[in-house]
Amino acid sequence: MKRKWNDKKVLILGLSKSGVSAAKYLNSKGAQCFITEFKPLENKDKELVRELEEEGIKIETGGHSDEFINDSYIAITSPGIPPKSEIFARLKEKNINVIGEVELAYLEADSPFIAITGTNGKTTTTYLTSHILSSEYNAPVCGNIGVPPTSLLDKKPDYFVCEASSFQLATSPTFRPQIACFLTFTPDHIDWHGGLDKYFEAKISLFKDYKQPMYAVFSGVDEKIFEFSKTYSGEKYIYARETDKNCCYIKNNSIYFKRNTEEEIIKLSDIPLVGEHNYQNTMCAIVVAKLIGISNEHIKQQIMSFKPVEHRIEYVADVQGKAFYNDSKATNPEASFVALKAFDGKKLTLIAGGRDKNTDLTEFCTDYVNKYVSTVILIGEAAQRFKENMRKNGFNNIIDAASLQQAVDISLTLNDEVVLLSPACASYDMFNSYEHRGEVFKEYVKSKL
Repeated sequence: MKRKWNDKKVLILGLSKSGVSAAKYLNSKGAQCFITEFKPLENKDKELVRELEEEGIKIETGGHSDEFINDSYIAITSPGIPPKSEIFARLKEKNINVIGEVELAYLEADSPFIAITGTNGKTTTTYLTSHILSSEYNAPVCGNIGVPPTSLLDKKPDYFVCEASSFQLATSPTFRPQIACFLTFTPDHIDWHGGLDKYFEAKISLFKDYKQPMYAVFSGVDEKIFEFSKTYSGEKYIYARETDKNCCYIKNNSIYFKRNTEEEIIKLSDIPLVGEHNYQNTMCAIVVAKLIGISNEHIKQQIMSFKPVEHRIEYVADVQGKAFYNDSKATNPEASFVALKAFDGKKLTLIAGGRDKNTDLTEFCTDYVNKYVSTVILIGEAAQRFKENMRKNGFNNIIDAASLQQAVDISLTLNDEVVLLSPACASYDMFNSYEHRGEVFKEYVKSKL
């Protein structure tokens, strides 16, 4: 139910995309918006701050003052701020409720949400789902994908196709999408959540009690998710595994959907995405499209016309007989697994490293690097730990590089067929974001043409 915002004081935590979007939306509804940013003001944000202040939005940087906090009706948090932060404790002391920007958008929206969550695969699945639905509906992507859903509220889409991170779900206490999808679960964001169990709880909060969606869509190959699906009491659909009913699966080199009857949707050879994981992403998107009522012909046409998402096993160029791929979105080892498997049978140079998330590297080294990689070029803060783990697990063809550009130069001297940037690490040691890292990689590779 929409609230009346006129003259209400709203505190916005963080000068992020989602925070700025929430402030602009609420300001347009008559709220008094106060953005508080812990970090000092950076030069790149000065113009943005000036524009916001001209709209009447108050902004402080370099800390959180009582003047901004006191008497706030509600606080809207950016997803990157962990619950253990001091600002959360201060707001709790003052009995100020905190919600996320996705929750705000849900409460204000007139149209249903389709939520897609999981450790990996969210972005491609979100874009593909939106692309399929766009054949018959206005169904833009939003959420963790970089488009705040509050920025779409006044455009009144038919559906919000929302990539939902665990951060966003943890601050969305009433968020109840029409369709919720759970793709993959592997260790990630442990520090933010305070443990693996709490990370899983944030994910499955989408499906709990009064928040149960109209339809739930679960992976049939991720065993933890599949086991959870068996306990789920609402209407559910399984993909990547054939069951008695309500499923989507591969048979005879085609994808089939089964509800009351079995229907062939598309041949694998007609899917433009690379890798087994992308067949799984495609099956999830097909289930959503079928639930919305998209015709089989439109589903097939839209899948065939889909362009791979930027920074996700994205083909860049052929340089000196080597095919370069940008998988900068792989910010943890599990995300790199699927990229490495996609090039099975090819002589592969892997460029990895960055800011370490300190996850266990045993499986990454033994089951993936040893099996799929010819040469590893390491960059960034994590290079030494990655090197030690690879050598401990029997892989020694490792080269150090001082920069991403040097890594590309080194790769051009090797005899491998494919050069894959799939860092298995965060980007913040050398870049502003994984997008920035991917752009630098692509630009430098193309400069070698």
